[in-house]
Amino acid sequence: MKTLLKRSTLLLALVPCLAANFSLPAMADSTADLLLNLNCQGGYNINVWKTRKSGELLYRSTSSNGNLSLERGTSQATEGVRVYKFQNGDYQYWVWDGTLDSQQAGTLEVYKNNAIQRQYACTKS
Repeated sequence: MKTLLKRSTLLLALVPCLAANFSLPAMADSTADLLLNLNCQGGYNINVWKTRKSGELLYRSTSSNGNLSLERGTSQATEGVRVYKFQNGDYQYWVWDGTLDSQQAGTLEVYKNNAIQRQYACTKS
């Protein structure tokens, strides 16, 4: 009986460790509506969600480099194009819903301390 108890305890202890090593796609729950879905250069898949109850903006990024989920985004229209902005420490993520040339395109910009680090061309999916 002690052996069975030890094995069960070991198995239960390993499950969270194993789960932490496998990345699942980032998704918002059923209380949010998908506003924007982009496929960007570098293999980044970007989703912007809006919660139904509070109207809070959520950012979800999945890629082979890892997943990122952010909350409390802002939104503004700039020259007819909407931009969603999210903060993560020193980094800011700007997601452009369309470009001046094409509403079916988009852009992901990554800033660190307000200085642009990377810019990715995207397409709506």
